[in-house]
Amino acid sequence: MATSTTRRNFLQNTAAAAAVTTAGGATACGDKAQSTMSSPATVTYEDIGVRRVINGRGTVTILGGSVMPPEVVAAMVDAAKSHVSLPDLQQKAGAKIAQMIGVPAAMIACGAASAITCGTAACLHRGDPKKAAQLPDVTGIPNEIISQKAHRCGYEAQMWLTGARTVWVETREELEKAISDKTAMMFFLNKAEPDGQIKRAEWVEVAKKHGIPTLNDAAADVPPKERLKDYVDEGFDLVVFSGGKGLTGPQASGMLLGNADLVNAAWLSISPSGGIGRGMKVGKEEIMGLVAAVERYMRIDHDAERKELDRRAAHIIDTIKGISTVQCDIDVPEIANRVPHVMVRWDEAAVGKSAKQVVDEMLEGEPSIAISGGRDNSLTISVWQMQTGEAEIVATRLHEVMS
Repeated sequence: MATSTTRRNFLQNTAAAAAVTTAGGATACGDKAQSTMSSPATVTYEDIGVRRVINGRGTVTILGGSVMPPEVVAAMVDAAKSHVSLPDLQQKAGAKIAQMIGVPAAMIACGAASAITCGTAACLHRGDPKKAAQLPDVTGIPNEIISQKAHRCGYEAQMWLTGARTVWVETREELEKAISDKTAMMFFLNKAEPDGQIKRAEWVEVAKKHGIPTLNDAAADVPPKERLKDYVDEGFDLVVFSGGKGLTGPQASGMLLGNADLVNAAWLSISPSGGIGRGMKVGKEEIMGLVAAVERYMRIDHDAERKELDRRAAHIIDTIKGISTVQCDIDVPEIANRVPHVMVRWDEAAVGKSAKQVVDEMLEGEPSIAISGGRDNSLTISVWQMQTGEAEIVATRLHEVMS
Protein backbone atom coordinates (compact mmCIF):
# COMPACT_ATOMS: atom_id res chain seq x y z
CA MET A 1 0.00 0.00 0.00
CA ALA A 2 1.27 3.49 -0.82
CA THR A 3 2.34 5.62 2.12
CA SER A 4 0.42 8.74 3.12
CA THR A 5 3.40 10.81 1.99
CA THR A 6 3.28 9.23 -1.46
CA ARG A 7 -0.45 9.85 -1.69
CA ARG A 8 -0.01 13.45 -0.59
CA ASN A 9 2.59 14.01 -3.28
CA PHE A 10 0.32 12.37 -5.83
CA LEU A 11 -2.56 14.64 -4.85
CA GLN A 12 -0.38 17.72 -5.10
CA ASN A 13 0.89 16.71 -8.52
CA THR A 14 -2.52 15.96 -9.93
CA ALA A 15 -3.99 19.14 -8.48
CA ALA A 16 -1.36 21.07 -10.37
CA ALA A 17 -2.30 19.49 -13.70
CA ALA A 18 -3.56 21.82 -16.40
CA ALA A 19 -7.30 21.82 -17.12
CA VAL A 20 -8.43 19.73 -20.08
CA THR A 21 -10.16 21.90 -22.64
CA THR A 22 -12.57 20.72 -25.31
CA ALA A 23 -12.72 21.90 -28.89
CA GLY A 24 -14.28 25.32 -29.24
CA GLY A 25 -12.86 26.54 -25.94
CA ALA A 26 -15.37 24.79 -23.68
CA THR A 27 -14.09 23.35 -20.42
CA ALA A 28 -14.28 19.56 -20.32
CA CYS A 29 -16.91 17.79 -18.19
CA GLY A 30 -15.99 18.04 -14.54
CA ASP A 31 -13.15 20.55 -14.90
CA LYS A 32 -13.03 22.97 -12.01
CA ALA A 33 -14.28 26.45 -12.70
CA GLN A 34 -11.50 28.99 -12.41
CA SER A 35 -12.30 31.81 -10.04
CA THR A 36 -14.03 34.80 -11.57
CA MET A 37 -13.54 36.86 -8.43
CA SER A 38 -10.58 39.16 -7.93
CA SER A 39 -10.25 38.24 -4.24
CA PRO A 40 -10.09 34.82 -2.57
CA ALA A 41 -12.93 33.35 -0.55
CA THR A 42 -13.00 34.57 3.04
CA VAL A 43 -14.85 31.49 4.27
CA THR A 44 -14.16 28.00 2.93
CA TYR A 45 -15.47 24.50 3.59
CA GLU A 46 -12.37 23.83 5.65
CA ASP A 47 -13.10 26.84 7.86
CA ILE A 48 -16.38 25.27 8.98
CA GLY A 49 -15.06 21.73 9.21
CA VAL A 50 -16.55 20.23 6.03
CA ARG A 51 -14.48 17.82 3.93
CA ARG A 52 -14.28 18.19 0.17
CA VAL A 53 -15.32 15.04 -1.67
CA ILE A 54 -14.22 13.60 -4.99
CA ASN A 55 -17.49 12.86 -6.75
CA GLY A 56 -17.66 9.36 -8.19
CA ARG A 57 -21.46 9.18 -8.05
CA GLY A 58 -22.50 11.72 -10.70
CA THR A 59 -24.86 14.68 -10.56
CA VAL A 60 -26.61 13.53 -7.40
CA THR A 61 -28.23 16.14 -5.20
CA ILE A 62 -26.66 14.72 -2.04
CA LEU A 63 -23.20 15.74 -3.36
CA GLY A 64 -24.35 19.12 -4.66
CA GLY A 65 -25.14 18.21 -8.27
CA SER A 66 -22.52 19.43 -10.71
CA VAL A 67 -19.56 21.80 -10.61
CA MET A 68 -20.39 24.96 -12.53
CA PRO A 69 -18.08 25.98 -15.39
CA PRO A 70 -16.43 29.43 -15.43
CA GLU A 71 -18.98 31.13 -17.70
CA VAL A 72 -21.84 30.10 -15.39
CA VAL A 73 -20.03 31.35 -12.29
CA ALA A 74 -19.18 34.61 -14.11
CA ALA A 75 -22.84 35.17 -15.05
CA MET A 76 -23.90 34.66 -11.44
CA VAL A 77 -21.23 37.00 -10.10
CA ASP A 78 -22.27 39.71 -12.57
CA ALA A 79 -25.95 39.25 -11.69
CA ALA A 80 -25.16 39.66 -8.00
CA LYS A 81 -23.85 43.19 -8.56
CA SER A 82 -27.16 44.82 -9.52
CA HIS A 83 -30.84 44.99 -8.71
CA VAL A 84 -33.39 44.19 -11.42
CA SER A 85 -37.13 43.62 -11.72
CA LEU A 86 -37.35 39.92 -10.93
CA PRO A 87 -40.62 39.31 -12.87
CA ASP A 88 -39.10 41.04 -15.91
CA LEU A 89 -35.93 38.98 -15.55
CA GLN A 90 -37.87 35.73 -15.19
CA GLN A 91 -39.97 36.41 -18.29
CA LYS A 92 -37.07 37.45 -20.49
CA ALA A 93 -34.73 34.73 -19.24
CA GLY A 94 -37.43 32.15 -19.93
CA ALA A 95 -37.94 33.54 -23.42
CA LYS A 96 -34.19 33.42 -24.08
CA ILE A 97 -33.94 29.79 -22.97
CA ALA A 98 -36.98 28.82 -25.06
CA GLN A 99 -35.42 30.46 -28.10
CA MET A 100 -32.06 28.73 -27.60
CA ILE A 101 -33.62 25.29 -27.18
CA GLY A 102 -36.35 25.73 -29.79
CA VAL A 103 -39.46 25.19 -27.65
CA PRO A 104 -42.58 27.40 -27.33
CA ALA A 105 -41.90 28.60 -23.78
CA ALA A 106 -39.71 28.10 -20.73
CA MET A 107 -39.81 29.01 -17.05
CA ILE A 108 -36.92 28.85 -14.58
CA ALA A 109 -37.73 27.21 -11.26
CA CYS A 110 -35.58 26.61 -8.17
CA GLY A 111 -35.00 22.97 -9.11
CA ALA A 112 -36.68 20.19 -11.05
CA ALA A 113 -38.93 19.39 -8.08
CA SER A 114 -40.07 23.01 -7.99
CA ALA A 115 -40.83 22.86 -11.71
CA ILE A 116 -42.98 19.76 -11.11
CA THR A 117 -45.01 21.62 -8.46
CA CYS A 118 -45.48 24.73 -10.59
CA GLY A 119 -46.32 22.70 -13.69
CA THR A 120 -48.88 20.66 -11.76
CA ALA A 121 -50.42 23.82 -10.34
CA ALA A 122 -50.71 25.26 -13.85
CA CYS A 123 -52.59 22.16 -14.97
CA LEU A 124 -54.99 22.57 -12.05
CA HIS A 125 -55.77 26.28 -12.24
CA ARG A 126 -55.08 26.77 -16.00
CA GLY A 127 -54.06 30.39 -15.49
CA ASP A 128 -57.05 31.47 -13.39
CA PRO A 129 -55.58 33.81 -10.72
CA LYS A 130 -58.36 33.08 -8.23
CA LYS A 131 -57.89 29.34 -8.49
CA ALA A 132 -54.12 29.74 -8.32
CA ALA A 133 -54.45 31.67 -5.05
CA GLN A 134 -56.90 29.06 -3.74
CA LEU A 135 -54.49 26.10 -3.95
CA PRO A 136 -54.00 23.74 -2.15
CA ASP A 137 -57.75 24.06 -1.58
CA VAL A 138 -59.04 22.26 -4.70
CA THR A 139 -62.73 22.86 -4.15
CA GLY A 140 -64.30 23.10 -7.59
CA ILE A 141 -60.98 22.34 -9.33
CA PRO A 142 -60.10 19.07 -11.13
CA ASN A 143 -57.25 17.66 -9.07
CA GLU A 144 -56.54 14.07 -10.10
CA ILE A 145 -53.13 13.21 -11.52
CA ILE A 146 -52.88 9.93 -13.41
CA SER A 147 -49.58 8.06 -13.21
CA GLN A 148 -48.37 4.54 -13.86
CA LYS A 149 -47.58 2.39 -10.83
CA ALA A 150 -44.16 1.68 -12.35
CA HIS A 151 -43.50 5.44 -12.29
CA ARG A 152 -43.66 5.84 -8.51
CA CYS A 153 -40.64 7.99 -7.79
CA GLY A 154 -40.83 9.75 -4.45
CA TYR A 155 -41.63 13.04 -6.18
CA GLU A 156 -45.38 12.61 -5.87
CA ALA A 157 -45.27 14.95 -2.86
CA GLN A 158 -44.24 17.77 -5.20
CA MET A 159 -47.57 17.32 -6.98
CA TRP A 160 -49.57 16.73 -3.81
CA LEU A 161 -48.44 20.14 -2.51
CA THR A 162 -50.95 21.65 -4.91
CA GLY A 163 -53.84 19.66 -3.46
CA ALA A 164 -53.65 17.13 -6.28
CA ARG A 165 -54.01 13.39 -5.68
CA THR A 166 -52.63 10.53 -7.73
CA VAL A 167 -54.68 7.88 -9.52
CA TRP A 168 -52.48 4.85 -10.25
CA VAL A 169 -52.82 2.74 -13.39
CA GLU A 170 -50.89 -0.04 -15.10
CA THR A 171 -52.58 -0.79 -18.44
CA ARG A 172 -54.03 1.21 -21.33
CA GLU A 173 -57.46 -0.02 -20.32
CA GLU A 174 -57.02 1.21 -16.75
CA LEU A 175 -55.78 4.55 -18.06
CA GLU A 176 -58.83 5.07 -20.24
CA LYS A 177 -61.14 4.22 -17.34
CA ALA A 178 -59.30 6.53 -14.95
CA ILE A 179 -59.83 9.65 -17.07
CA SER A 180 -62.79 11.74 -15.90
CA ASP A 181 -63.87 15.32 -15.39
CA LYS A 182 -61.70 15.29 -12.25
CA THR A 183 -58.51 14.61 -14.24
CA ALA A 184 -56.13 17.57 -14.26
CA MET A 185 -52.89 16.07 -15.61
CA MET A 186 -51.13 12.88 -16.69
CA PHE A 187 -47.64 12.49 -15.16
CA PHE A 188 -44.81 10.56 -16.84
CA LEU A 189 -41.44 9.71 -15.24
CA ASN A 190 -39.12 9.55 -18.22
CA LYS A 191 -36.41 7.34 -16.72
CA ALA A 192 -39.07 4.75 -15.84
CA GLU A 193 -40.36 4.31 -19.40
CA PRO A 194 -38.82 0.81 -19.72
CA ASP A 195 -40.63 -0.27 -16.53
CA GLY A 196 -44.16 0.82 -17.40
CA GLN A 197 -46.55 -0.87 -19.82
CA ILE A 198 -47.54 2.41 -21.46
CA LYS A 199 -44.70 4.08 -23.36
CA ARG A 200 -44.26 7.78 -24.13
CA ALA A 201 -45.97 7.83 -27.51
CA GLU A 202 -49.04 5.96 -26.28
CA TRP A 203 -49.23 8.08 -23.11
CA VAL A 204 -49.30 11.25 -25.21
CA GLU A 205 -51.77 9.73 -27.68
CA VAL A 206 -54.30 8.96 -24.96
CA ALA A 207 -53.85 12.36 -23.36
CA LYS A 208 -54.37 14.20 -26.65
CA LYS A 209 -57.51 12.19 -27.39
CA HIS A 210 -59.06 13.28 -24.10
CA GLY A 211 -57.62 16.81 -23.96
CA ILE A 212 -55.57 16.14 -20.81
CA PRO A 213 -52.25 17.99 -20.35
CA THR A 214 -49.14 15.86 -19.79
CA LEU A 215 -46.02 16.52 -17.71
CA ASN A 216 -42.80 14.56 -18.32
CA ASP A 217 -40.20 14.55 -15.55
CA ALA A 218 -36.92 14.26 -17.49
CA ALA A 219 -34.78 15.90 -14.81
CA ALA A 220 -31.56 13.96 -15.46
CA ASP A 221 -32.08 13.22 -19.16
CA VAL A 222 -29.31 15.23 -20.78
CA PRO A 223 -27.03 14.39 -22.51
CA PRO A 224 -27.76 14.21 -25.38
CA LYS A 225 -28.75 17.84 -25.81
CA GLU A 226 -31.46 16.97 -28.35
CA ARG A 227 -33.62 15.68 -25.53
CA LEU A 228 -34.17 19.23 -24.29
CA LYS A 229 -36.43 19.62 -27.33
CA ASP A 230 -37.39 16.08 -28.30
CA TYR A 231 -39.99 15.42 -25.61
CA VAL A 232 -41.83 18.66 -26.34
CA ASP A 233 -41.77 17.73 -30.03
CA GLU A 234 -43.19 14.31 -29.12
CA GLY A 235 -46.25 16.05 -27.74
CA PHE A 236 -45.71 16.45 -24.01
CA ASP A 237 -47.30 19.70 -22.88
CA LEU A 238 -44.76 20.26 -20.10
CA VAL A 239 -41.26 18.84 -19.64
CA VAL A 240 -39.06 19.25 -16.56
CA PHE A 241 -35.25 19.35 -16.52
CA SER A 242 -32.83 19.97 -13.69
CA GLY A 243 -30.52 22.94 -14.07
CA GLY A 244 -27.82 21.55 -11.80
CA LYS A 245 -27.30 18.12 -13.36
CA GLY A 246 -26.23 17.61 -16.98
CA LEU A 247 -26.58 21.29 -17.81
CA THR A 248 -23.99 22.07 -15.08
CA GLY A 249 -25.93 25.15 -14.04
CA PRO A 250 -26.78 26.27 -10.50
CA GLN A 251 -27.89 23.39 -8.29
CA ALA A 252 -30.91 25.40 -7.12
CA SER A 253 -32.36 25.76 -10.62
CA GLY A 254 -34.62 23.85 -12.97
CA MET A 255 -36.64 24.37 -16.13
CA LEU A 256 -40.27 23.92 -17.12
CA LEU A 257 -40.52 23.74 -20.91
CA GLY A 258 -43.37 23.38 -23.37
CA ASN A 259 -46.86 24.70 -24.02
CA ALA A 260 -46.85 28.49 -23.80
CA ASP A 261 -50.27 28.78 -22.13
CA LEU A 262 -49.36 26.31 -19.39
CA VAL A 263 -45.87 27.73 -18.86
CA ASN A 264 -47.37 31.21 -18.55
CA ALA A 265 -49.91 29.83 -16.08
CA ALA A 266 -47.08 28.36 -14.01
CA TRP A 267 -45.77 31.89 -13.35
CA LEU A 268 -48.75 32.35 -11.02
CA SER A 269 -47.42 29.67 -8.69
CA ILE A 270 -43.79 30.63 -8.18
CA SER A 271 -42.07 33.40 -6.23
CA PRO A 272 -42.39 36.39 -6.24
CA SER A 273 -46.07 35.49 -6.72
CA GLY A 274 -47.91 34.42 -3.60
CA GLY A 275 -49.54 31.07 -2.97
CA ILE A 276 -48.01 27.62 -2.86
CA GLY A 277 -44.83 28.58 -4.71
CA ARG A 278 -43.86 31.59 -2.63
CA GLY A 279 -41.12 29.62 -0.93
CA MET A 280 -39.75 28.45 -4.30
CA LYS A 281 -37.60 31.51 -4.74
CA VAL A 282 -35.18 31.67 -7.66
CA GLY A 283 -32.54 34.36 -7.18
CA LYS A 284 -31.38 36.65 -9.94
CA GLU A 285 -28.01 34.90 -9.73
CA GLU A 286 -29.47 31.44 -10.35
CA ILE A 287 -31.61 32.76 -13.21
CA MET A 288 -28.67 34.24 -15.07
CA GLY A 289 -26.49 31.27 -14.19
CA LEU A 290 -28.97 28.91 -15.80
CA VAL A 291 -29.26 31.08 -18.92
CA ALA A 292 -25.46 30.93 -19.21
CA ALA A 293 -25.48 27.18 -18.60
CA VAL A 294 -28.03 26.53 -21.37
CA GLU A 295 -26.13 28.80 -23.76
CA ARG A 296 -22.92 26.90 -23.03
CA TYR A 297 -24.60 23.52 -23.30
CA MET A 298 -26.05 24.28 -26.72
CA ARG A 299 -22.66 25.27 -28.22
CA ILE A 300 -19.98 23.05 -26.67
CA ASP A 301 -18.40 20.00 -28.31
CA HIS A 302 -20.21 17.11 -26.62
CA ASP A 303 -18.25 14.52 -28.60
CA ALA A 304 -15.01 15.86 -27.12
CA GLU A 305 -16.51 15.75 -23.64
CA ARG A 306 -17.58 12.15 -24.17
CA LYS A 307 -14.06 11.17 -25.28
CA GLU A 308 -12.68 12.62 -22.06
CA LEU A 309 -15.21 10.68 -19.98
CA ASP A 310 -14.36 7.47 -21.87
CA ARG A 311 -10.66 8.10 -21.16
CA ARG A 312 -11.30 8.47 -17.44
CA ALA A 313 -13.39 5.30 -17.30
CA ALA A 314 -10.75 3.34 -19.25
CA HIS A 315 -8.00 4.53 -16.89
CA ILE A 316 -9.87 3.31 -13.81
CA ILE A 317 -10.49 -0.07 -15.43
CA ASP A 318 -6.88 -0.43 -16.55
CA THR A 319 -5.68 0.34 -13.01
CA ILE A 320 -7.80 -2.19 -11.12
CA LYS A 321 -8.52 -4.97 -13.59
CA GLY A 322 -5.41 -6.90 -12.56
CA ILE A 323 -6.70 -7.49 -9.02
CA SER A 324 -7.70 -11.13 -8.49
CA THR A 325 -11.34 -11.96 -9.44
CA VAL A 326 -12.16 -8.32 -10.28
CA GLN A 327 -14.32 -7.86 -13.37
CA CYS A 328 -14.90 -4.43 -14.92
CA ASP A 329 -17.06 -3.07 -17.69
CA ILE A 330 -18.62 0.22 -18.76
CA ASP A 331 -22.35 0.92 -18.57
CA VAL A 332 -24.02 3.84 -20.34
CA PRO A 333 -27.68 4.13 -19.28
CA GLU A 334 -30.07 4.53 -22.19
CA ILE A 335 -32.17 7.27 -20.60
CA ALA A 336 -31.16 9.23 -17.51
CA ASN A 337 -27.47 9.99 -16.83
CA ARG A 338 -26.40 8.78 -20.26
CA VAL A 339 -22.67 8.90 -19.59
CA PRO A 340 -20.04 6.21 -18.87
CA HIS A 341 -20.20 4.43 -15.51
CA VAL A 342 -17.53 1.94 -14.45
CA MET A 343 -19.10 -1.25 -13.09
CA VAL A 344 -16.86 -3.32 -10.81
CA ARG A 345 -17.64 -6.83 -9.51
CA TRP A 346 -15.53 -9.31 -7.57
CA ASP A 347 -15.40 -12.41 -5.40
CA GLU A 348 -15.69 -11.20 -1.81
CA ALA A 349 -13.82 -14.21 -0.50
CA ALA A 350 -10.83 -13.49 -2.75
CA VAL A 351 -10.68 -9.74 -2.11
CA GLY A 352 -11.74 -10.00 1.52
CA LYS A 353 -14.08 -7.01 1.41
CA SER A 354 -17.75 -6.39 0.66
CA ALA A 355 -19.05 -3.58 -1.51
CA LYS A 356 -20.11 -1.65 1.58
CA GLN A 357 -16.64 -1.95 3.08
CA VAL A 358 -15.04 -0.63 -0.09
CA VAL A 359 -17.52 2.26 -0.34
CA ASP A 360 -16.95 3.18 3.33
CA GLU A 361 -13.16 3.03 3.06
CA MET A 362 -13.19 5.20 -0.05
CA LEU A 363 -15.42 7.78 1.63
CA GLU A 364 -13.61 7.82 4.95
CA GLY A 365 -10.10 7.82 3.53
CA GLU A 366 -7.87 10.62 2.35
CA PRO A 367 -8.98 12.03 0.01
CA SER A 368 -12.69 11.37 0.60
CA ILE A 369 -14.13 9.68 -2.50
CA ALA A 370 -17.85 9.01 -2.96
CA ILE A 371 -18.83 6.00 -5.08
CA SER A 372 -21.95 3.84 -5.21
CA GLY A 373 -22.10 0.27 -3.91
CA GLY A 374 -24.67 -2.25 -5.06
CA ARG A 375 -25.62 -5.82 -4.34
CA ASP A 376 -23.52 -8.86 -5.24
CA ASN A 377 -20.27 -7.08 -4.36
CA SER A 378 -20.56 -4.51 -7.11
CA LEU A 379 -19.57 -0.88 -7.38
CA THR A 380 -20.74 1.84 -9.73
CA ILE A 381 -18.33 4.68 -10.40
CA SER A 382 -19.44 7.71 -12.39
CA VAL A 383 -16.61 9.70 -13.96
CA TRP A 384 -18.94 12.50 -15.07
CA GLN A 385 -18.27 15.03 -12.32
CA MET A 386 -14.67 14.19 -11.56
CA GLN A 387 -12.32 17.14 -11.83
CA THR A 388 -9.06 17.23 -13.75
CA GLY A 389 -6.74 14.55 -12.37
CA GLU A 390 -9.33 13.02 -10.04
CA ALA A 391 -9.94 9.90 -12.15
CA GLU A 392 -6.29 9.04 -11.57
CA ILE A 393 -6.69 9.60 -7.82
CA VAL A 394 -9.81 7.44 -7.71
CA ALA A 395 -8.12 4.64 -9.66
CA THR A 396 -5.06 4.63 -7.40
CA ARG A 397 -7.08 4.74 -4.19
CA LEU A 398 -9.49 2.03 -5.36
CA HIS A 399 -6.56 -0.23 -6.20
CA GLU A 400 -5.15 0.32 -2.70
CA VAL A 401 -8.46 -0.45 -1.00
CA MET A 402 -9.19 -3.59 -3.01
CA SER A 403 -5.67 -5.03 -3.09
